[in-house]
Amino acid sequence: MNDALKEDVLQRIQKLIGAETGVELGRDAATRLHAALAIGSGISIDSPATGEATSSEVTVLLADLRGFTSISEAYPARTVLEVLNRYLGRMCEIAVRNGGTIDKFMGDSVMVLFGAPQRAEDDARRAVTCAVQMQMAMHDINRDHASRKLPELYMGIGINTGRVMAGVLGSALHSEYTVIGDEVNLASRIETFSLRGQVLISDSTFERCRGFAATAAPMDVRVKGKSLPVRLHEVLSIPSLDLRLPRQEIRKSPRVEVKIPFTYQNVVEKIVMPRRCTGVALDLGYNGIYAEVEPGLDAHSDIRLGLDLSLIGGSANDLYAKIVGLRAKNGRCLASMEFTSVSVPSDLAIRQFVQTLIQGSPLK
Repeated sequence: MNDALKEDVLQRIQKLIGAETGVELGRDAATRLHAALAIGSGISIDSPATGEATSSEVTVLLADLRGFTSISEAYPARTVLEVLNRYLGRMCEIAVRNGGTIDKFMGDSVMVLFGAPQRAEDDARRAVTCAVQMQMAMHDINRDHASRKLPELYMGIGINTGRVMAGVLGSALHSEYTVIGDEVNLASRIETFSLRGQVLISDSTFERCRGFAATAAPMDVRVKGKSLPVRLHEVLSIPSLDLRLPRQEIRKSPRVEVKIPFTYQNVVEKIVMPRRCTGVALDLGYNGIYAEVEPGLDAHSDIRLGLDLSLIGGSANDLYAKIVGLRAKNGRCLASMEFTSVSVPSDLAIRQFVQTLIQGSPLK
C-alpha cells in the first residue's frame, strides 16, 4: 500500500470519528490509530514478511449487533447505513483509545486485538475496559436514537486470551495483518453466547483480570470443537475505574427460536391432571419457553410438559413450569413459561440443545 493510500485510509477514519464525536483524534491518538491499523510501528502491509507469522499471546474482542438483520429489513438503506456508521465509528474510537488494533469489520460486527502487533502486560485488562466502555456507549447511542426516532441497537461481546498466529497474510494484490488460530475461533464462539448488553470473557481472560473486573458466577457451556465444557464469566463492572455495564437484557440465558410440538398437563394443587393438551414451543432458553398453547390456561398456573430434543439425541420429559404471561395474537394463545422443576439430565439436555442451535450446527 503506497503512502498516499495509507493517508487516505487514515483521513477517512478521522472523518468517521469526527462525525460521530464532533472532534477528530489528536496527534497521539492518530499515531495509535496508525499502529492499530497495522500500517505503522514497523509493520507494513506490503512488507516482505508477507506470509510469515509469529506465535504470540493476544486478547481477542468480538462485538456483534443483535437483531440488525430485522433493522435492515424494516428501515430504508440510508437510515441503515447512517445507524451502522454511527455504531462502527463510536466502537472504533473506543477501541483505539484503549490501544486496541482494529482487525476487521464483518458486516455489523467488529474484531479488535489487544497484544498485536504490540504486546503489553495489561492487554486483557484494556480489552475488558474497552468492552465495558463499548456497552456504555451503546446505551448513550440508544438514548440519542430514541430522541431521533431511529432504531435501537443492542450488542453482545465475547473476549478470549490465548496464543495465536499473527502476521501479514495475502499477496501483492491484497494483504492484511491478522491473527488466526483456535483461540480466535473460541472468542467468536463466546460472542455467540452473549446476550444484549452483555460482556462474556473466557477463563483465561478472567485470570488476567482477577481483582480488576467484577464478574457474576461462572457458567459452563459446550462449544463446538471442544470435548470439555468451556467456563465463561460475565463482566459486571470495573470498580477501580468506576465503570458499570448498563445491561439491556433481562433474560437469564441465551434463547433460540424453535418449533417443537409438545403435550402438557395442568397441575392443580400438586396433582397432575390426566387431560393432555398440545402446544408448540417457539422460543427456548435454559429457564423457560415461549409457546403457543390451547386456550384455557390461567396466568400463574402450573403445567407439566416434555420436549423432544432429538437434534442432540435426547429429550426433556419431566419439566414443570409456571405460566408467567399470556396474550392473544391473531387468534393464537401465546404463553411465557418459567421452569419450576427440572431434573439434572433434562437441564443438561436443554442446555446442550440451546448451545447447539446458537452455534448453527451440531456440536462435535
